[in-house]
Amino acid sequence: MLAPSKTGIMETKGNKQKWGTEMSYNDRFIRAVRQEPVDRVPVWYMRQAGRYDPDYRKIKEKYSLLEICQQPELAAEVTMMPVKKLGVDAAILYSDIMNPVASIGIDFDIVANVGPVIANPIRSAADVERLKPIDVEGDLNHVLETIRILDRELEVPLITFAGAPFTIASYLIEGRPSKNYLRTKALMYSEPEVWHKLMHKLGDMVITYLRAHMAAGGKAFQLFDSWVGALAPHDFRTFVLPTIERIFAELSDLPQPKIYFPGVASGELLTELHDVQANAIGLDWRVSIPEGRRRLGNRFAVQGNLDPVVLTAPQQVIEAHAKTIIDQGLQQPGFVFNLGHGLFPEASLDKLKDLTAFVHRYSAEAIAAGKAEGASSHV
Repeated sequence: MLAPSKTGIMETKGNKQKWGTEMSYNDRFIRAVRQEPVDRVPVWYMRQAGRYDPDYRKIKEKYSLLEICQQPELAAEVTMMPVKKLGVDAAILYSDIMNPVASIGIDFDIVANVGPVIANPIRSAADVERLKPIDVEGDLNHVLETIRILDRELEVPLITFAGAPFTIASYLIEGRPSKNYLRTKALMYSEPEVWHKLMHKLGDMVITYLRAHMAAGGKAFQLFDSWVGALAPHDFRTFVLPTIERIFAELSDLPQPKIYFPGVASGELLTELHDVQANAIGLDWRVSIPEGRRRLGNRFAVQGNLDPVVLTAPQQVIEAHAKTIIDQGLQQPGFVFNLGHGLFPEASLDKLKDLTAFVHRYSAEAIAAGKAEGASSHV
């Protein structure tokens, strides 16, 4: 695990603030991920720029996801919408985990109500061999320009992201989303040399892509491994973990905080992550915050982990669940409130606003009360 920063200061060209030193810039998310003191728990939501927002739905009536991504001004606008509407403490780049694979030779589309559909799926050693190195500046400059715009405009940190090699591979091999990953696991078990070659190439892609993000002005990144929980711990350790460790090791020179989210149903994999050079680990709702920390050896900040479906409940029920998570999160330094998976289209914008306000208000009171209690104990 990376050592927490002593200063919390970072500078990038184009930033209006030297954030971490100016109170006008909200850096609570950065400090929490670095296990530094905060006055309230920071909160952001995976898929916080999404179809629950009526204004976003209007934009999607005109443009597809990929068309939005290819227009930096529009992608930046969509990225900033939840920051303005919800009051969250971080923005996450509006993009898709599949975006970089076009640069390495994969022809894909995002199909409504299906997800990524691959025209030329990976099924053989020859298919892996034909994958070329990523050219971020040449093929994905629109993503970098979006980051540069956001670096100038945002007053909260920008999180950028990439899909982790297993999760990307599952789409490339299956050809579309899958529930059982039959082709993916078949390749992994029957042709391990081909599998490891694919992991190496996708690892290189992720490293180059995220390094370019940080150079363009990203303030943190998250590696999404949404579907790796489909693997048994031994298979994760053998076929996936070496590449995850390599990604974070090769990016460890970057000062920006780094998060690994091993996706849903990944609780049994947490004990395998002790040597990953990340600052924080995202948890899904199936593992409590204290148990997640225990399995992680109390080495990382943690992020999570409200079940997104709780957002369908009455507000008092949502707040009761959030209170439990916040109380658990505040037991140790290093906690960011989030969901255990991404927001769904039926979520309520008003409930999200109220939840964000509640997390801020309740956690600020709890932190202040803890400080007061600590001070009184020394009188």
